Order: sequence, then structure tokens, then C-alpha cells
Amino acid sequence: MRTKIVTILAFIFFISLNAQDKKWTLQECINYALDNNISIKQQELNNELIGEDITIAKGNFLPNFNASSSQNYNFGTYVDAFNNFVSLSTRSNNFRASSSVTVFNSLKNKNNLLLAKKNLEAAGFDLEENKNNIMLYVVNSYLNILLNKENITIAKEQIAIGESQVEQAKELVEAGSQPVSYLLDAEATLASNEEQLTTALNALDIARLNLAQLLLLPYEGFDVVDVPLSVNSASLLYNNTEEIFQKSLDFLPEIRSAEIAVENSDISIKIAKADYYPTVSLGGGVGTSYQTTIGEKDIVTRIDPITNDVILVPNGFGKQLKDNLGYNFGVTLNIPIFNKFQIKSNVNRALINQKKAALNLEDKKIKLREIIENSYVDARASLNQFISAEKSLKAQEESFKNAQVSYNSGVMTSFDFDQVRNRLVSAQSSMVNAKYNFVFKTKVLEYYYGIPITID
Repeated sequence: MRTKIVTILAFIFFISLNAQDKKWTLQECINYALDNNISIKQQELNNELIGEDITIAKGNFLPNFNASSSQNYNFGTYVDAFNNFVSLSTRSNNFRASSSVTVFNSLKNKNNLLLAKKNLEAAGFDLEENKNNIMLYVVNSYLNILLNKENITIAKEQIAIGESQVEQAKELVEAGSQPVSYLLDAEATLASNEEQLTTALNALDIARLNLAQLLLLPYEGFDVVDVPLSVNSASLLYNNTEEIFQKSLDFLPEIRSAEIAVENSDISIKIAKADYYPTVSLGGGVGTSYQTTIGEKDIVTRIDPITNDVILVPNGFGKQLKDNLGYNFGVTLNIPIFNKFQIKSNVNRALINQKKAALNLEDKKIKLREIIENSYVDARASLNQFISAEKSLKAQEESFKNAQVSYNSGVMTSFDFDQVRNRLVSAQSSMVNAKYNFVFKTKVLEYYYGIPITID
């Protein structure tokens, strides 16, 4: 037994180590988030509840059927089954079954079923909208990790340059070519580079933590696949926002949900107005009963039709149920005449909700257009920033190469060299930030155009 426990614990520990060593791809992060997000699970359960409304609406077309039974004890004076006043202790049973069905109610049942189906369809679009939002959060968090990893690479490159600068400074100081302050400046620059690396590492930890928490995963050991993100052709796929907007109207779940709400408002008006009209229902039932005096036999007195003598006849449980069996059947017509203005008020409320649904749809479209226009402007601005950063980086790289030659030959001071190097670091950081900013903004536009989000 102990061996089995040790084996199981070792297996769990092995699986845990593998899970920590795993690097997540973007698609894996998206799939995991969609499968495990609590808000999505809650929304899925709400959709199941809405689905039960369809079952209830379908049931309204069917007749109901109910049965009941009772057992009663009577003590003292009471009226028996033959309308006689008696003073005995008795026991009685009553059995009844009944059924009814609505024949006509101005298509109210049909519209209730249609409304329930539309509500479930709208709930499906609301769930899809929630999933899309979470997907965009995951993509943004994933890109943020890649961004900080590139910043770490830049910081490490600067440390390597700083270490080389310190070694060279030591040689010059030892040779008497430069004063000790020359070495101290180089060491101070290296310390500053190491501080920048620490800042970049901390930023990466925070980015990893944010994505891990979004996925509801342990932060320890969590990491993503390093995707070499490059922008070979920096350009926008669209010339204006109208094309994106018109395309998004056809598939975005928030628009489809708002459109269904308008359709539902029309159905709700029909349901409210149906209460103005009569309803017709059919109903029927069957019932029987049994009664006995406690402590006495089930018998009843009868007059013999031949001899006219009083005789005692068995009157047991089965016989009484048969003798007391009765049926009923009827048609009910319910005509609304005055209902304290409730029907009128319900119709008015439905009409008001129709106007609200129409305004909500219009508001959704206006906000969607604004979001697309803002995203397009942001993407265009990030594209211009990327192009400028790319040019600036190339210029700073050339400047740094020349400065490094001048510094190594002793022509340039360490202070001037650090100024050139700082401009290069700034250009590198600007380039990286502009690249990831441009990529994310274009991914947002692609989402509104209906293109699946991928990183390659």
C-alpha cells in the first residue's frame, strides 16, 4: 500500500514538473482561457437556464394531467355520503384525476415559444461576445510578454557592451593612458545597464503573472513560446473604416444580439396584446370516494325488491369506488372585460421596450463605428510610429558604430560615447514598442473584419 502511495505521489510530482516546464502557445492560451474562464462558465449555465424556458413554452401546448387522493378521519357529527347526519367516528378516502388544455389564446403560446427560442439565440451571441473579449485580453497579454522578452534581450546586449567597455577601460587605466575616473565612469554605466535589465526582468514577471492569472493558472513556472515576431511589410490592409464597419455588422455577436432584442420586442407586443382577446380551454375529470365507520364492517342496509325486507349488503372499498365513480367535462370561455388597466399597461410597457431595443441597436452601431474608427486611427498612428522608429534605429545603429570606433581609438570620451549608446537603447526600445503596438492594433482591426487572430 505504501509503495502505491509513493508511486502515485511521484507520478503527480512528475506531471507537475512537466506542467511547469511547458511553454504555452497563443492558441493554447486562448483555448484554455475559453474552457476555464469562470465568467464564461457562468454564462453557459445561464444559457442552460434560458434553454429550459423553451421546454416550458413547448409544454404550454400540451394538456395538463393531475391526480389527487386524500384520507380523512371524522369524529363527532357529520354528513355522510347519503346526506344523513350521523355521530360516528369514520374514515374516508377521495380520489380524483383531472386534465385541461388551452384551445385558443390568440397565438400566445406560439409567440412565447418563439420568444424563448430568440432569447436563447441572443444569449448565445452574448456568450460569443464575452469569449471574443477574453480572447483579445489573452492576445494583448501574450504580446506584452513577448515585448518584455525583447526588452530583456536589448538590456543584455547593452550589458555585454558595458562589460567590454569596462575591460577596455581597465587596460587603458593600467597602461596610464586614462585616469581612474575613466574606469569609474565605465563601471557606473555598466551598473546602470544592469539596473535596466532588472527593470526589464521585473516587467516580464508582471506580464507573465497577468496572463497566468487571466488563465487561472499558477504563476510559478508559467511561460509562453518565444515567437519571433517580425513586420516584413508595414502597411494597413484597409484604406478606410467603412469597409470594416459594414463587414462587422454581418457577424459581430453584440450587433446580432441587439438585432434579436428588436425582434423580441415585436413578439413581446403580440404576447401582451393577446390578453385583450378571449381564451378557450377544455377540461375534464373523474373522481370517486370511499367511506367507512371505524371499527365496523363495510355494510349498508337495502330493501329487498322481492320480499321488501331490510337486508344488509356488503359495501366494501372496491364497491364504493365503483358506485361513487363520477365524471365531468366542460368548456371554459374566459372573456377579459376589465383588468384594472393591467393589460393596457403591459402593452404600453412592451411598446416602450420596443423603442428602447431600437435605440440600443442604434447605440451599439454608433459605438461600434467609433471603436473601429479609433482602432483604425490608432493603427495608422502606430504604423507611422513604427516606420519612424525603424528609420531612427537604423540611423542610431550607424551612429553607434562610428562612435564605437572613435571610442576604441580614444578619440571620443566615455561620456560622449554613453550619450550615443543611450540614444541607441532608446531607439531600440521605441522600435520594439512600436512594433508590438502596431501588431496588436492591426490584430484588433482584423478581428472586426472577421479574420481569425494569429501571431506569426
